Amino acid sequence: MSRTNFEELLEAGVHFGHLKSKWNPAMAPYIFTERNGIHVIDLNKTVKKVDTAAAALKQIAKSGKKVLFVATKKQAKDIVAGIVKPTRMPFVTERWSGGMLTNFATVRKSVRKMQQYDKMKADGTLDTMSKRERLQRARQREKLETIFGSIADMNRLPAAVFIVDVRKEHIALAEAKKLGLPVFAMVDTNSNPKDIDFVIPANDDATKSIEKVVGIMAEAISEGLEERKASKEKEKQQA
Repeated sequence: MSRTNFEELLEAGVHFGHLKSKWNPAMAPYIFTERNGIHVIDLNKTVKKVDTAAAALKQIAKSGKKVLFVATKKQAKDIVAGIVKPTRMPFVTERWSGGMLTNFATVRKSVRKMQQYDKMKADGTLDTMSKRERLQRARQREKLETIFGSIADMNRLPAAVFIVDVRKEHIALAEAKKLGLPVFAMVDTNSNPKDIDFVIPANDDATKSIEKVVGIMAEAISEGLEERKASKEKEKQQA
């Protein structure tokens, strides 16, 4: 059974592409027509691609692995953070720090610095420091939180990466490809779908479109997590 339908995508404006003059010819198979100089995405293809991507993400979540969501563009970051947070999946919505995947060991060191600060605060060590030193540590903690806070629970590399706007997040895409991580992405008519394992042809600029597509993915992940939980409980009962 399909997870979404044509009308829902249409209502969210998922079909609106970019100006014909800005198109990437590699997106030709996903374009339905052109209207007033703007490309219109073939939503029948989008529906199929959304279902395929959602099914794959559900399986990843069910296997207990993580999916990293990347969306730093202004109109996407708050939406993505809000939708992804309840699933407890990691996300990057503030700024992609180069090497976040390819230099993951260094990233983990930064996260540990944050955790160290929290421990010092909890056990009273901070209170023994001078006011200036405390302020300095607090500022450092705040800076690290902004960049790495949403991936603090990511103890190892994710099993996959989901990207909103592959043009903007080209560094994240390049790092994922270098490491051989499967990439799921909303790909607009001005982008290149070539390096994307799970292409979702969709408007990656409109908030409603982003909300709709990412919402479906998060729902699939939640289902996978629920099924994992249920199967673990069943195992316990049978043991």
